[in-house]
Amino acid sequence: MTDAPTVGADELRPAPALVPARMLNEHTYCPRLAYLEWVQGEFADSADTVEGRFQHRNVDRESGALPDAADLSEHRFHARSLLLSAPIVGLVARIDLVEADGQRVTPVDYKRGRAPDLPEGAWEPERVQLCAQALILEENGYQVDEGVLYFVASRQRVTIAIDPALRARTRELLAELRASAARPKPPPPLIDSPKCPRCSLVGICLPDEVHLLQADGDRPSVRRLTPARDDALPLYVHTAGTRVGRRGDELRVETRDGEEHTARLADTSQVVLFGAVQISTQAVQALCDRGVTTTYLSSGGWLYGHTRGMDHKHVELRRRQFAAAADPAAALALARRLVTVKIQNQRTLIRRNADPAPRETLTALREHVDRVAAAPSLEALLGVEGSAARLYFQAFASLVRPPSAADGDLRFDFDGRNRRPPLDPVNAMLSFGYALLTKDLLITLAGVGFDPYLGFYHQPRYGRPALALDVMEEFRPLVVDSLVLTAINTGALQASDFLRRGGAVAMTPTGRTKFLRAYERRMDEEITHPIFGYRISYRRVLEVQARLLARHLTGELDAYPPFTTR
Repeated sequence: MTDAPTVGADELRPAPALVPARMLNEHTYCPRLAYLEWVQGEFADSADTVEGRFQHRNVDRESGALPDAADLSEHRFHARSLLLSAPIVGLVARIDLVEADGQRVTPVDYKRGRAPDLPEGAWEPERVQLCAQALILEENGYQVDEGVLYFVASRQRVTIAIDPALRARTRELLAELRASAARPKPPPPLIDSPKCPRCSLVGICLPDEVHLLQADGDRPSVRRLTPARDDALPLYVHTAGTRVGRRGDELRVETRDGEEHTARLADTSQVVLFGAVQISTQAVQALCDRGVTTTYLSSGGWLYGHTRGMDHKHVELRRRQFAAAADPAAALALARRLVTVKIQNQRTLIRRNADPAPRETLTALREHVDRVAAAPSLEALLGVEGSAARLYFQAFASLVRPPSAADGDLRFDFDGRNRRPPLDPVNAMLSFGYALLTKDLLITLAGVGFDPYLGFYHQPRYGRPALALDVMEEFRPLVVDSLVLTAINTGALQASDFLRRGGAVAMTPTGRTKFLRAYERRMDEEITHPIFGYRISYRRVLEVQARLLARHLTGELDAYPPFTTR
């Protein structure tokens, strides 16, 4: 039984009139890669792509002139970074270099690596891309008999004949790419391919993971092709009066007292500003240009909003998301799965931390899982989830065991959930942690291409990131609740890290700093993925789950595989 939306699942859409020659190269190498980049607008840098841009830095500068084909003489001409299109054949390309010698012209394409030892002189994707450039030049009236591939690493020119066989193969692949781009689903991933480990989009494609989840019989093994951790880290700024500016490739953080700190833009995954913190326009523009989100929260962690660059190009995913949210059966099926895994993870946290284990509570929570499966509506499901939450937090109170009794009126006593504002230190930490997790999921979902404000379980409400709250359900116990218990029971946060204002309790600046550090350590902690078997950090798990949800909504996976721990 599938809970994937079927609206428009087989609808064909026309491809753009002009196909970039570079996408023809990608399609020849891997049809799924070309689809993800060209149709869905996905891209991620790797060491290879960064080095490739560096090697192209000279030929990417436009210089030289290429006369019209009718005006060519016997003289030699060179034109760099020449943008040409061929509407009849349906191609467009920015050609690195065009050499003209008399009536013939030769396209030269720069490649960052070494020339391969092959009878053909180069791999097929490079030869096809070069032939596509030749076809473009010919439609513009030039005569082309051959092209050149220049391999930067070995400083070697390899001449490629633009013969009938290569022309026919290029046109065949162009037709294949057009047909692929018209379909609503990407081509299947390559199977156990040696191409995958060095592909910059492997963490987006998830080739082995998709094959495993699609397998009906023997389940294939899964290579850990996605990075276990992210190299870039969030930058938190929560001291009132602080200013964030830009200086070159760095963010400059200056406090009201004149202290200055810096963070490299390349090492920053997101910027989080609490309360009365200012950021310059130059810094915001630089962050948007790099796809880094800036999030604004109140000093207590209430989410105001965020700034990011242009929205993700994956419009088809948002169409599917909206179709599923409007389909009561599809929305209820997804909501059931999310609430089910939340209760299962709550049971796991109690079982791991309680001594002795409260058998009655564990049994009751298991029964609530069965009730979730039978919930006939979102309203009924909300009632089941609320009942399970009361059982869970009753047991959670017994897990709070600070190493020493607190002095004064602030103690780590917990008598159920309260918020807006929180009335005790435990609830203050839970609310703050949930705000941080919501922020991370909002950024992740938007980066994958979702609209974070349209959910399936949490219904739309002004300013509420409903989809982020949906996906957060499975991670609340594993990330935030577990972190709060650890912070209290190890003495990492103490009563002195909180203050009471009226009836509300909030963290002091020192307490907030301690909690942020603990939260980031938790997100960076590596765990074994329960389905795929490899080690991966919680922060990376958030992205993997978001991409699996996208694969489900676009029809590649019959069901969304939620994240549970044993």
